Amino acid sequence: MKTGIENSGMSYDRLCRIDDHIAGNYIETGKLTGSLVAIYRKGRLAHVSTLGLMDRERDKPVQWDTIYRIFSMTKPVTSTALMMLFEKGLLQLDDPVHRYIPSFKKLQVYVSGMDGSFETRPPERSMTIKDLLSHQSGFTYDFLKENEIDAAYSARGIGGRNQKDLKSMIDSLSEIPLLFSPGDKWNYSVSTDVCGYLVELISGQSLDTFFYENIFEPLGMGDTGFYVPPTEIHRFSANYLYNLNGSPKLLDDPQRSNFTKPPTFLSGGGGLVSTAADYLAFCRMILGGGELNQKRILARKTIELMSANHLTGGVDLAEVASGRWSETSYQGIGFGLGFSVVKDPSMTLVPGSSGELAWGGMASTAFWIDPLEDMAVVFMTQLVPSGTYNIRRELRTLVYSAIED
Repeated sequence: MKTGIENSGMSYDRLCRIDDHIAGNYIETGKLTGSLVAIYRKGRLAHVSTLGLMDRERDKPVQWDTIYRIFSMTKPVTSTALMMLFEKGLLQLDDPVHRYIPSFKKLQVYVSGMDGSFETRPPERSMTIKDLLSHQSGFTYDFLKENEIDAAYSARGIGGRNQKDLKSMIDSLSEIPLLFSPGDKWNYSVSTDVCGYLVELISGQSLDTFFYENIFEPLGMGDTGFYVPPTEIHRFSANYLYNLNGSPKLLDDPQRSNFTKPPTFLSGGGGLVSTAADYLAFCRMILGGGELNQKRILARKTIELMSANHLTGGVDLAEVASGRWSETSYQGIGFGLGFSVVKDPSMTLVPGSSGELAWGGMASTAFWIDPLEDMAVVFMTQLVPSGTYNIRRELRTLVYSAIED
């Protein structure tokens, strides 16, 4: 543990509670093999804790530079990339997506039936780029396994790391009905992968090259990318699967992981690996109104636009979400262009601030950015599925309880 509370406005004793809670309730009990918490407040790193093991099978402890699969924490990065192109006047948020992907013009909305014999109807309006960024597109995910459209995605392997490339995903999506008419509901989906395809299409660069040149290199995110290079595999964490009858099972060995080789499918929705330090740099850029260390990624007004609630009618997720998702509670939470947005802290039933931005990843990682408190928090671990334990809500309470001024 490292706590640098000087001028951060946080209590040393209460910050220590974070480590005590995670160690006593999760690490020592075997629920998690390891974890890392980083808290940045008032321009300084207020607290860092590294607990447990990054690789249980090799008895390797968690380190500050441990590399993690961040899965859906890739989404804000991809959204940022697309908004950089927006700032250049190369797209508008209300542009119909079929302007860039003509095959999407024929997309219909699911009514009934099974794959191969779907009954459909025309959408009430065209899908827009804003719909993609805010998950109001009508797309879905295969692993949600809630309806016939999810099953159709699964049958075609849509969005999986083993998919051939982004173009093949677009081709497959063009053949399957939407779950609902764009803008009608919110559903977690491959929308951000489509955003990644648009970045490539509009910029003329591959997604990994665009990320590196425009985000990672300027922000000093040298350990973030779509795979772990051979020289850094020794820093790569193992990934574990929840086991109802005992300690987590090894799910992905870092020495044999698919993440140790460059993928052909560059998933803007969940393909990145990163470190706590790198992702904290990204969060600090958002917290700084689009700038970090005199490197401007986005304009302050663009960050404000992304941070607004873009759900149709200004409602919260509880009113429009299709199904449940563990990265956020729904009461009092809206959704912006790339992350969740707190509308009303009292309805979330955990401490927080209006305008707070957040999201998480499939292996239980999480971050949040609180502009009112001048704070960003990154939590790293590797346990699938996310939401297995309530640790992310508990962490919010522990962190906010440590604020003194």
